[in-house]
Amino acid sequence: MSDLPVRPSTAKPPRAWQRMLSGRRLDLLDPSPFDIEIEDIAHGLARVARWNGQTIGEHAFSVAQHSCVVEEIAAHIKPGLEPKWRLAALLHDASEYVIGDMISPFKAALGVSYKAFETRLEDAIHVRFGLPPKTPAPVKKLIKSADKACAYFEATQLAGFTKKESLGFFGRPPSGYDLIIAPLPAPLAQLRYLERYRVLAEAVGILPAADAWHTE
Repeated sequence: MSDLPVRPSTAKPPRAWQRMLSGRRLDLLDPSPFDIEIEDIAHGLARVARWNGQTIGEHAFSVAQHSCVVEEIAAHIKPGLEPKWRLAALLHDASEYVIGDMISPFKAALGVSYKAFETRLEDAIHVRFGLPPKTPAPVKKLIKSADKACAYFEATQLAGFTKKESLGFFGRPPSGYDLIIAPLPAPLAQLRYLERYRVLAEAVGILPAADAWHTE
């Protein structure tokens, strides 16, 4: 064995941040709420496809459009749901503007380290938009129910699942709610997401009505 001293490595650590179109530079390993912008989230989610893009139609069904539907279903299941929890429903998949929409089996295969990464990003997003870092368990359960209901409609109408299969995986949609899905082009999905955010943010009080908000 050589007695020569080991030279310290001069290699730079791999880049662990992403530059957003807003100009923000988001540290992926230690995300800061100060580097999170709703315009970046909307832009990214409108271009992330549900079901890895394995859906029928000219346009993919985006996570942005999915999120708007989930917020609507959550309010249907629980009439009078507070605006802040409707905002939490709209943002329930917001972390996917960075990490994409991984299908559930792949998430399970990646294990705990992926979940920890996702959780840190979700916490930072909640703090950025005035929500508790951890969603209360009853609200989280409600959003999950709405998410599964939306997945039922997506699976049967867009992703080639039979109704029997969808019932087995996602359960029965809430009584009195029906949905015909028409996937939107990315720019329209982005606009719809931003418009819904604006309404809820004003209701919560984190975005003044006179705010110079735009969708460029």
